[in-house]
Parts: sequence; structure tokens; C-alpha cells
Amino acid sequence: MVFSSMIFIWAFLPVVFILDKIAGLPGRKGRLLRKNVPQNILLLLASLLFYAWGQPDYLWLLLVSILANYLLGFLMASRRGALSAKTGRLILLIAGIAVNLGILGYYKYFNFFANTLNRVLGRQLLEMRQIALPLGVSFFTFQALTYLVDLYKEKIPAEKNILNMALYFSFFPKITQGPIEKYRDFGPQLAGRRQNLQKTGEGIRRFIYGLAKKVLIADVLGACVDAIYGFEIGNVNGRFAWIAALFYSLQLYYDFSGYSDMAVGLGKMFGFNLSENFDYPYLASSITEFWRRWHMTLMSWFREYLYFPLGGSRKGKVRTYINIFIVFMASGLWHGASWDFICWGLYHAVFQVLERLGLGKLLEKTKVLKHIYACLVVCVGWVFFRAGDMTLALQYLKRMFLPWMYTASGYAVQEIVDHRTILVFVCAILGCGIVQNTWKLVSRKQASRKQVSGNKPGGRASGESAPVLLQYSAVELIFCMVLLALSIMAMVSSTYSAFLYMNF
Repeated sequence: MVFSSMIFIWAFLPVVFILDKIAGLPGRKGRLLRKNVPQNILLLLASLLFYAWGQPDYLWLLLVSILANYLLGFLMASRRGALSAKTGRLILLIAGIAVNLGILGYYKYFNFFANTLNRVLGRQLLEMRQIALPLGVSFFTFQALTYLVDLYKEKIPAEKNILNMALYFSFFPKITQGPIEKYRDFGPQLAGRRQNLQKTGEGIRRFIYGLAKKVLIADVLGACVDAIYGFEIGNVNGRFAWIAALFYSLQLYYDFSGYSDMAVGLGKMFGFNLSENFDYPYLASSITEFWRRWHMTLMSWFREYLYFPLGGSRKGKVRTYINIFIVFMASGLWHGASWDFICWGLYHAVFQVLERLGLGKLLEKTKVLKHIYACLVVCVGWVFFRAGDMTLALQYLKRMFLPWMYTASGYAVQEIVDHRTILVFVCAILGCGIVQNTWKLVSRKQASRKQVSGNKPGGRASGESAPVLLQYSAVELIFCMVLLALSIMAMVSSTYSAFLYMNF
């Protein structure tokens, strides 16, 4: 089950939402039911159903992971016997890391490592296996590691309620694609969250925007990308290669940020504040800044639990550069079990090191070129992401940068890119932050003028100035209703399209 499916929007979400509100009603004598317990139990059951709907064969794996980490955390927090010593806690932490990485390693990387080892040795030492990737395994594994490491460092107390631990792992808005929540942020909300009409309305609004991103923009652009990558390579000329690269860059952003918007919106609808995952990454002026804006919870995880433990930037420049390469190689491997993903990670590491060596200072002297540079580097990197094969990726890159050598094609651009797609492409570019930042700038100027006017004799008092943003206004309400209607119509008339990051 995915957020952009009819079964989720018309059945699962309304039923769970209504039951959650009923479970949250005051008990006898007007008292709120203790610590959100009925709602947490409901959300846990709904989350397990949500997960089992998509992959029932691996529900047991999620439950085993929950139980294992709960017991490890409980033992680590124990103050009795040898476990009270730091050595005992360290042994438990190592055991927890081994268990979680063992699960991730087997299901996601066994065939990759087996194939690599067989090639290095020149013989088949390990047989390849038919292993399906469990939904969300990369996300709930990282959350488990976060919990255990923070518990070991005594940043958080151990969770004694296994139902709360289970909901932390399986909460359906974030189970398949994140955001990657730290327990120290999510845990307190399990018993201490409060819901109100404003927060619920904000969540619904955010969910609609995310749904529109997915079905009205990402899926339209994705259809063109899929069509081009479906060509025989001889029919892909320079023009098609650039169209595929640009469209995929926007498709991936709107697909993943759309999911993240829906996840945050769903969280608010049920009283939770989930972490933001995007901050208009295509407005970045460097690759370093891009990774502060893209998939922020993942990079926050790598920064806190890998980069800093390796020494960060505290042990000299050379060590810093090595740490950057390690982090981005791990990031590439996290995204996919193949060498093209590792190369993609190292590719980004190279540019981050170059920016630290002086390229960053040089870029700061420009105003427009630095943004073009960042977008170009990222766009080229996404080719490795989409191609899924180093040889095919290099073929596309050759056509992008040597277009005069590849001009023939059995297809015309008009056959693949129609007027609707061009309109969506333009809207996608403007929606990457250009319109939003422009609107904020205009609004600030408007507010400043109103404040000045209010300070003049006979002017409006500064505390009574009219709102300058359309947010939460009647106009935005109508706009959201139109977006929802268009999204539903698009879902009815199109085929099923899964979120791209569900593959990672």
C-alpha cells in the first residue's frame, strides 16, 4: 500500500483517522485517556496492517527487529551485575549493531558481495540467491542503530513499553521511505503529543501538496523518462539524453519530496511532528550545500553516527577528506547494492573535496554560475541513479556531452514530450523554490510597507496589519481542493506508480 493509491486515500486513511479521533476522546469525567495509549495501540495495529499489505512475507522480520532491539535496549539500560559496567554496555551495543547490520546486509547486500567476491576470486565461491528486499529495511535499521547508540551514550532512557518501541519502528507514515527519525525526537511524542484542529488542518494541507507533487508532476515526467530509457541505445541522441537527465532530476525530487510532504502531513494529522527532509535543494550553490538540503535526515544520520565518530574535520585536512569519501561511499551503498551507486556516492565526494580545496571560494565570486554548477553536477550524478548500470550510464553521458556524435534517432521529440509535459516541466522548475522564495520576498516587502504605513498618523496599527501570505487563507483552501481533485482524477486515469525511494 502506498500513499498515492486509491485504497489508502479512500479506505485506509479515513478509517484510521476517524478511529484515532474516537480513541482520543476524553474518558470519564472529562479526563484524557492516559498517555495516548489507546491511540498508540490503534496506530501500531494500523501500521502493521499497512506494512503487511505491501509485503506480508516480511512482517515477521519487522517484528523480530523490534523485539531484538527492545531487549538489547532493556539489557543495556540495566544497572544489575556486569551489564552496569561500560564494557558490558559496549558488548551489547556491538551485538545490536551486528544484528541490525546483519539483517540489512543479508537482505540487501548478500548478492552484491557474493557476486563481487566471485569475480575477484575468478570462481563461484558463493551462490546467488533469490532474495526480495524487505520494505523499509534501510530506514528502520538506521532508526534502530540510532536508538541503540544514543542509549549507549546515555542521551535517552530505554523504552520500557514494547508497544511504544514497536510504533517507533513501524509508524506507517515513515516506515517505507522515512524520514529517519531519532528516538530522542520521536519517543517523547508517543506519550506527550496533543492534537488540535489547526495541526490537523495543516497536516491535511501538507498531504495534498505532497500528493500533487507525486501524481501531477513526478509521474508525468517519469513517463517520459521511462519511455526514453525504453529505447534501444542507438535511438538515444544527445537531445533525448538531456531530456531524460533533466526530467529524471525533477521526477526524483518531486517524487521523494512529495512522499516526505505526505509523511509529515500524515504525522501532523495524528499529532506527531516528523522531521523535514528537503529544503529546496536545487537552489543550492554548491554540492556541500545541496547535501544540507537533500534527504536531510539521512545526511544528519551519517554526519552524527559516522562522520563525527570517524573524527569529522577535527584531525586535519587529509583525514577530513578521507572521512568525506567514506561517508559518501556508505551513502551510495545505502541507496543501492551495486557499484554504480557506490560510484555515484564517490562522485559527490569528489566535488565536496574540490570545494574544500578552493572551488567553493571561487564559486562564491559568482551569482548565477554557482547555481548552474550545482544543478549540473547533481543532474549528471542522477544518470548513474536512473541507469542502474555503469555501462548504460556512460553511454548516456557520452550522448549528453558529445551530442554531435549522436544525432540519429528513430523517434521525434514530439512523440515523447507533448505540450502537457512541457507545461509540467516548467511548473516543476518554478516549484523547486523559485516561486516560493519570490513570494516570501514580496510578502516581506509588503509587510514592511504595511508596518511603515501603520506607524504613520491615521495609518493601520502595526498589530492590526492584514496578513500578507495566502497560507491558510480561503484562496489556498480552494487551491488545495483543486489540487486534490486533479490528483484523484490523475490517479483514476493512470496506472499504478510506486515511489522511487521504495527501491532503496
